[in-house]
Amino acid sequence: MPGPVAVLGTPMFCDMGFFPSVLIVEPMGVFANDLPAGTILDIIPEVNIPSFGLCHSPLNPEVIALTAAALGVPVPAPCIPIVVDPWISPSNVLIDGLPILTEGSVCECLWAGTIVLTGPSPAMNVEAI
Repeated sequence: MPGPVAVLGTPMFCDMGFFPSVLIVEPMGVFANDLPAGTILDIIPEVNIPSFGLCHSPLNPEVIALTAAALGVPVPAPCIPIVVDPWISPSNVLIDGLPILTEGSVCECLWAGTIVLTGPSPAMNVEAI
């Protein structure tokens, strides 16, 4: 069963990042508790998905280069999430034909990080304007 609606400010976590972040959503006409609700296409780096601080994925080219320069000692690099596929959302509620994001929705970073909307979401109910 889907969790609460994910809106602007919903906390998220990447298992390859160092710090949590929050979802950024542009208003599309659907709000929950006066905050814009997200859809599965809210995946743009630094627009919808801000940095998680540092990345420690061994697949990240910057981590590879820094680790090589440190003679094999793992060195994290600045996080720039690269998401190419939509979020996976358990919801069947749609905004303009796109599934709405809910707490627990997941997407994958190109550098093998799993990004999860962790909540608690600042909103619970959905209403259209």
